[in-house]
Amino acid sequence: MIRPILQFVAGLVACALFIAVPLGVLKITQFKAMGAQAAAMVFPPTVVTATEAKKEVWGESLSAPGSLEAVQGVTIAAEVPGKVAKIAFEAGAVVQEGDLLVQLDTSSEEAQLRAAEATAALARANLARARELRSSGTNSPAELDAADAQARQADAQAENLRAIIAKKAIRAPFSGRLGLRLVNLGQILRDGAAIATLQTLDPIYVNFAMPQQRIGQLAPGTAVRVTSDAAPGAKFDGTIHAVSPEIDAATRTARVQATIANAGEKLRPGMYASIEVILPAEREVLAIPTTSVLYAPYGDTVFVIEEKPAKDGAPAQLVLRQQFVRLGNARGDFVSVLEGLKPGDRVVTTGVFKLRPGMPVAIDNALAPAMSLAPKPNNT
Repeated sequence: MIRPILQFVAGLVACALFIAVPLGVLKITQFKAMGAQAAAMVFPPTVVTATEAKKEVWGESLSAPGSLEAVQGVTIAAEVPGKVAKIAFEAGAVVQEGDLLVQLDTSSEEAQLRAAEATAALARANLARARELRSSGTNSPAELDAADAQARQADAQAENLRAIIAKKAIRAPFSGRLGLRLVNLGQILRDGAAIATLQTLDPIYVNFAMPQQRIGQLAPGTAVRVTSDAAPGAKFDGTIHAVSPEIDAATRTARVQATIANAGEKLRPGMYASIEVILPAEREVLAIPTTSVLYAPYGDTVFVIEEKPAKDGAPAQLVLRQQFVRLGNARGDFVSVLEGLKPGDRVVTTGVFKLRPGMPVAIDNALAPAMSLAPKPNNT
């Protein structure tokens, strides 16, 4: 009973070995062939954009945010109370120094002035008679002094009324552009009531702050360039007007004021602006795009493209070498390299985070982004 079973099992084992051994040999042969093909496979080079490290001359500059302020700016107000009889300006108009803006009612003062002038004329006549009488010894010196005092008092009273009448003709204290009208015809104004703002817009001041270590580089007359989102693409040139002698104890900065030409009046007081102080010094730098740099805590690196010569039947190709660099100042889309590169080195400009040393590459700059020392991105 047991012997037939053992013979059956032995037959099954022999049959399995007869099938498995040739199949295993076949699979091993196939795997070896696949491994040989993989070893011989050459991956296509990765397409990158590249540029050469170039020497450029950069002018030294300092950047800071600031705000604009009128060279002259006031809120025109009434000096004396009165009723608005005439409004002689339009809101937002340009006026010249001395132009009439608002005329207050002066009918009462003019009537008082006529009476005061008559009193002054009588006092002057009495003074003239007193002098004649005194020359003949008919009156006393005290009477002459009294007549003289009365004449002076009458003239002063008339002059006071003329001054009040003049103050009721409210005029522009300087040339500039008016703001919104704050009064209406027939309105009763109190002394100090606002009428309109008046600003001188050309030129205009820009105020900004600089850290204390930069103060030695600034002086009156240093050139500045101002940009503002209120005038996209426009640049406004000017010069530093004054540097405050005091340093803010909290921020360790000093206030700086520059005068900016504003012929088109595109800049207005209170606006935010970006200031670039143009220093006279220039220096030569080795510049590369900032997108070429792979920033890391252990050090900044770039990928340099080198040509690998043909060897053992393999064709020549371009490969990557990762190079540590020491960076300097940045300017727009570029950064200066202090150490690690030399002029003419080709570096990858985009997608450096996905590269590795020794990787074969092909250069195609058809889709390379435009780089600029003064980029102006669109406001989207």
